[in-house]
Amino acid sequence: MSESTAVSSHTEMDVEKFKEPSSTYHMLGGDDPHSYAQNSEYQKQLVVSAEEWICKLIDKHLDIEKPAFDPYMTFRIADFGGSIGPNTFFAIENIIKAVENKYKYNIKNPRIPEYHVFFNDHVDNDFNTLFRNIPTTRKYFPAGVPGSFHGRLFPNTTLHFAHCSTALHWLSRIPKEVIEVNSIAFNKGRIHYGGAAKAVKDAYSTQYRKDIDSFLSARAQELVLEGLMVLVILCFPDGVPPSESSIGIGFDIFGACLEDMARTGKITEEQVDSFNLPFYYPSPSELKALIEENGRFTLERIERLISPMKIEKPNLKIVTKGCVSHLRAVIGGLVKEHFGNEIVEELFQLHMKKLGENPMMFDEKYRKETNYFLFLKQKSHL
Repeated sequence: MSESTAVSSHTEMDVEKFKEPSSTYHMLGGDDPHSYAQNSEYQKQLVVSAEEWICKLIDKHLDIEKPAFDPYMTFRIADFGGSIGPNTFFAIENIIKAVENKYKYNIKNPRIPEYHVFFNDHVDNDFNTLFRNIPTTRKYFPAGVPGSFHGRLFPNTTLHFAHCSTALHWLSRIPKEVIEVNSIAFNKGRIHYGGAAKAVKDAYSTQYRKDIDSFLSARAQELVLEGLMVLVILCFPDGVPPSESSIGIGFDIFGACLEDMARTGKITEEQVDSFNLPFYYPSPSELKALIEENGRFTLERIERLISPMKIEKPNLKIVTKGCVSHLRAVIGGLVKEHFGNEIVEELFQLHMKKLGENPMMFDEKYRKETNYFLFLKQKSHL
């Protein structure tokens, strides 16, 4: 099948679902103590954990004999949801190193291509900090691409390799049912689906299914035929709800902080009831089923990554501060937008206090969440 045939096989409905979602989320920019750049060691360790698999699987599945991977053409890589660095730079370096090794040892033509790298995140992302921190020793030509990865961002058959690490648990929007007072899925008094009614979980799950389908469909059109993609996604084992994990406990404690502030009149109860976190964590079997249902990729490998930041005898004060700083870097913008900037400092100080009073949060038996590495290849018969 030719590339033009593959592209034309997509329907008009594909274009409709690639429209930009209504909500945008971004990490805290800059490089101050509250920024994502200073509070993303967890994500960095996952990039490090994935490096070996990236090298092995690029060597196995990158078919440089195909015309689309001609070494005389520019090799194009995109990192989706990469925020402001520095982890996105580590990931790109790992990918390029593996790709170079593949071309370098090609007996017929050991030529190494030039690289064009695209860094993507929402339009409100701090691209200035991203560009300022791009390594001067880079082997690629960089570019920023603003927009939601739940929609199309590149022309057809543009990319050779796509990468997205610890970003696909973000939904494109909060399910409207969970904030509608008269809905059976109204999530009153909670900020997440963990521990909530089944209707709330179903609403989140339905939204995730739509979002992952849009993400995969968009990437399938943007990648060259048999283009490759790596995903690192936070999952929960089959049958384990988030409410039984350290993540769920942390969200419950954060919700309790908001309720405390509502009782003192610093925010309203209506504000709390309408605040829900846009995160969904699939199980590995659910994730496999959604990829198969989409039908545009083959899942060449799925591996459980070693959980980063495991501490045998944690200093609770230090770990608590780290957890709160990390959460603030991730959702601080959401809190500011929803409740106003006036409460941000007090809210996260209260969260630190409550976390420190709940050592169960740091008990290893509650660390049930697991990150999975997925290596996908675009199907050639689309």
